[in-house]
Amino acid sequence: MHHPAHHLIRLTTLLGAILLPLFTYAADLQREQRIAEQIADAIMDGDAIELRAEGHNFLAIHMESDADEVKGAAIILHGRGLHPDWETVVQPLRTGLPENGWHTLSLQMPVLHKEAKYYDYVPLFAAALPRIEAAIAYLKEQGIEHIALIAHSCGAHMAMQRIREQGDKDLAAYIGIGMGATDYRQPMHQPFPLDTMKIPVFDIYAEKDFPAVLRMAAQRQAMIKTAGNPQSAQQQIPGADHYFNGYHDELVEAISNWLNGLKL
Repeated sequence: MHHPAHHLIRLTTLLGAILLPLFTYAADLQREQRIAEQIADAIMDGDAIELRAEGHNFLAIHMESDADEVKGAAIILHGRGLHPDWETVVQPLRTGLPENGWHTLSLQMPVLHKEAKYYDYVPLFAAALPRIEAAIAYLKEQGIEHIALIAHSCGAHMAMQRIREQGDKDLAAYIGIGMGATDYRQPMHQPFPLDTMKIPVFDIYAEKDFPAVLRMAAQRQAMIKTAGNPQSAQQQIPGADHYFNGYHDELVEAISNWLNGLKL
């Protein structure tokens, strides 16, 4: 005869096994707060602002263009576990695009602990959606008509989750940088919905990018062609790695040229 306490222990263990992922995969808001405190005072170009999503505030950096003709605004999503003023890719874009006629709004995306891998982040992708919507709403309040979404690495997974669930409404263009980055033996959870998008898509990646990004380049190109927007394009930056170290000027130039060549 089993003692009731044994059942209780087993039940508690089972519940712990079920609930643990829920706690493990909640966004680390305390880490976000530490990041915000560390970088807010160090921002040289643009203004640190707070946007609100799902009952809490998150950091964003807004930089206006003083160009004679402003084309629109670009929302920028950083890579895994980083922040909206990250020195590679993010900071060069958020400060470089305003020189080419685009306001920028760089967002703090949900983060986990520093050792978290791709599969740890998959359940967190949906948490990014309210932040993207908050950014779109903020820019619309500023009277911005054309909004581009630019996403690097893990940010691209989050952006694609938005497209998967809500389509590309309210967006004028999408730029994915280093799309498809995952970890060793952790293949992509779901394919990108690139073949269903109506807006122009720019798939930009590095010659020395992560293996998964390079391996899927032809497939991404085929999906973009299936979507059928004639303004969409794919471009590889020779010599660069996934973080475009030493190639930020080329990255900013390629994206600026593509954006400014669009018929919006």
